[in-house]
Amino acid sequence: MNFIVCIKQVPGTTDVKIDPKTNTLIREGVESIVNPFDSYAIEEGLRLKERMGGKVTVISMGPPQAESALREALSMGCDEAVLLTDRAFAGSDTLATSYTLACGIKKIGEFDLVICGKQAIDGDTAQVGPGIAEKLGVPAITYVKKIEEIDQARIKVERMMEEGYEVIETNLPALITVVKEINEPRLPSLKGMVRARKAEIHMWTASDIECEKSKIGQAGSPTIVNKIFTPPPRKGGEVLLGDPEEQAEKLVDKLRQAKVI
Repeated sequence: MNFIVCIKQVPGTTDVKIDPKTNTLIREGVESIVNPFDSYAIEEGLRLKERMGGKVTVISMGPPQAESALREALSMGCDEAVLLTDRAFAGSDTLATSYTLACGIKKIGEFDLVICGKQAIDGDTAQVGPGIAEKLGVPAITYVKKIEEIDQARIKVERMMEEGYEVIETNLPALITVVKEINEPRLPSLKGMVRARKAEIHMWTASDIECEKSKIGQAGSPTIVNKIFTPPPRKGGEVLLGDPEEQAEKLVDKLRQAKVI
């Protein structure tokens, strides 16, 4: 079976800087890591390969430096890696990113299951995985915490809910997004790290994946970042002294003064 894992390289720090002209992240000189949720997607792809046979291809969209994230995935055991990198992709929102990754997956060829992390920690939208499924025309199941059954034709999973979980079954090919409860990612082996350093990373541009220029980058992004600012610091609150009954009375008075009650 053919498994494709989508990953993203994200800043490994909260101390990020924004380009005032483009309102996009300045990634140069910033430590980058594999998006933590994507590590669980990689691990699940490898477990499925060990269980079902086949291969795992990892794909990412980003600047040339994202190659290091793909090599980390290869060191864990993935078989092939593809980096979609082109200046034309710059400024992509979730819609343009989904379209671009879907075009890359189509170029890879036939697949049985696409696996994504539930969301990226730098955007927190959780939109790209379902967006890829829409562009590929396959069913999507989000927030998967366990794969109960899988064969050549179908997959049955447990999908995490706010309270409990639900069991969903669908035909393959399909796409799932996974949560951290699904597994514990392995550490790269020494042999894997050596192999990853020597492995070829397929570098594909916009023309290589034959995507429409009007659907990628800023041109293909219907949403834009209009303004970025740091929220003003919160002022110190007021401490109500006294025993619990006195504190309650003072709180009620304050709420009445504020015309809240």
